[in-house]
Amino acid sequence: MGAGVIVAALRLSKDELVGRVQTVCGVIAPEALGNTLLHEHVLLDIRPPSWRDLEQVGESITLENRFAIDYGEVIAPGNCVLDKVDVAISELAALKSSGGNTLVELSCGGLHPDPTGLQTVSVESGVNIVMGCGYYVEEYQSPEVLNRDIDALAADMVAQVLVGAWGTDVRAGIIGEIGCQSPWTTNEKKVMAAAVVAQQETGASLTVHPGRDPDQPQEIADFLKRAGARLDRSVISHIDRTIFDNDRLFRLADTGVVIEFDLFGMETSYYKLNEAVDMPNDAQRLKMIRALIDRGHLDQIAMSQDICFRSRLGCHGGHGYGHMFRNVVPLMRRRHFDEAEIEAIFRKTPARLLTFI
Repeated sequence: MGAGVIVAALRLSKDELVGRVQTVCGVIAPEALGNTLLHEHVLLDIRPPSWRDLEQVGESITLENRFAIDYGEVIAPGNCVLDKVDVAISELAALKSSGGNTLVELSCGGLHPDPTGLQTVSVESGVNIVMGCGYYVEEYQSPEVLNRDIDALAADMVAQVLVGAWGTDVRAGIIGEIGCQSPWTTNEKKVMAAAVVAQQETGASLTVHPGRDPDQPQEIADFLKRAGARLDRSVISHIDRTIFDNDRLFRLADTGVVIEFDLFGMETSYYKLNEAVDMPNDAQRLKMIRALIDRGHLDQIAMSQDICFRSRLGCHGGHGYGHMFRNVVPLMRRRHFDEAEIEAIFRKTPARLLTFI
């Protein structure tokens, strides 16, 4: 159900959000965010539609099957579902104890978002949650969504921010992750155009899921520029599984978009979603980030983990949401990132992006 059908909830004005951050539990001051992860999932169902009727291998993660599931030796649809509120509370409480304060949850349309569940998780864990809105890649969408025009899609996203999302009065605080494939489909371009309108009308930032092609982040950035998006408030996600050369990386940075490395904790080179790619490990991700900082792009860098599989949760033997602060930040210090750089990435840039303008 789209937020546009909600009639009972109070509609905010854009002016009421300016200078503030909107979490699932209400509006807060930017300085209350603290250490922030800009791209995560807490409650979702990211199974491809063709997997829904398969045996749900992966619902139970064991010592015997965890590596096989992570390495792609078996199809594991059950690993793609995070639907247990009590587990999410425990996992985010562990993030809190590791030094994380805020998490951006980007399970948008097509990924079975659960706004009221996120409220419960936030209250019980003590972690701020900012919820995304909009629509994921085309194969996850219903004909009803695909048949909407740009104006209707934009109105829906605006309502998700100003009224409430997915049939609730829980409001989104960022637009995205807006899904793209490569080749980029006509319907996905339509959704992206609508997301730009929603960005303009609400003052929210925009986060994009690019297709798995090294040239698509640039294609998206060029599209956003032509459409009138605020590029300094537009995040291109998943760069660490998409771009592997400095020429493309620096050309993308020169557009002014925020470049997000958000697969920290995935340390194996095997990438089951694109077997042509050799995935970097965390140390290699930091080398790419260092190259951007040395070129003057510190304020355009975001780091996160994009947890969307059960096998990555701490309770199933994974690294958990707190990996960034338990392990990666200490690694950054050992690799001579200074405190101002760490603060910029985990505090200043997230606060800038999540504050409405």
